[in-house]
Amino acid sequence: MRPWAVASCVAGIAVTASAAHAEPLRVLSLDQCADQYVLALVPDATLALSPRSDDPDSWMRAAAREHRQVRPTLEAAIGFRPDVVVRYWGGDQRLLRHLEQRRRRVLTLSDASDFDAIRRNIRIVAQALAVPDRGEILIDRMDRQLGTARPVNGPRGAALYLTAGGFTAGAGTLMNAMLQAAGFSNAADRPGFGPVSVERIALTPPARFVLGFFDQVRADWRGPGRHPVVRKAATGRTVTRLPASVLTCPAWFAADGVALIAGQKP
Repeated sequence: MRPWAVASCVAGIAVTASAAHAEPLRVLSLDQCADQYVLALVPDATLALSPRSDDPDSWMRAAAREHRQVRPTLEAAIGFRPDVVVRYWGGDQRLLRHLEQRRRRVLTLSDASDFDAIRRNIRIVAQALAVPDRGEILIDRMDRQLGTARPVNGPRGAALYLTAGGFTAGAGTLMNAMLQAAGFSNAADRPGFGPVSVERIALTPPARFVLGFFDQVRADWRGPGRHPVVRKAATGRTVTRLPASVLTCPAWFAADGVALIAGQKP
């Protein structure tokens, strides 16, 4: 593993060392979304990932298999002795209090509802892990994909995002930003997340569907999104089926979802 200088590891105190003697940064990830960020930004650090890091709905699942997994518990944190902890929603209050008392640096990802918020998340984590250049590489990759997916011949019309569980995402959500980036207007009539009834789809079927989480065969297998009426309405009207790995975390690979919606290969 290539050693490198580590900055801002504990409570904002700079820790420096020569390249020949520096200890690898120890990073604890408390949930699957945090796993994506640390795997992409510091794969050469000593990582402790969440138990879901290599699940099918993890974008970085292949890279995750090379690292240890730990449960997000106080006992695991004590045993691992992290320099930096990254989380989105993971970790209970007992664990977080312990980390605060031990002056461990804890980075909490924001719930990004647009691509500017994703850029901020990447920069905050990359800066704290002393790899700002790697963060800019991720952002550049995302922005290039967004630019490629942008429609050149005007708007593509309206589309309804629908999950296997029968939910959609309106204004103020990352999915809304993804649809717009791909050139579609959002057919959801309410902001935020909410259910879509089978009756509504039967009576006024959307012109286009963007389906999400349908690759998780065992999840919501009786959900409204899998109802025969919905399946019939979506036949011939489905723009794309977004894999769960694109949707479970607000991160740079949301641009891959935009490319799929725009009919491109990510």
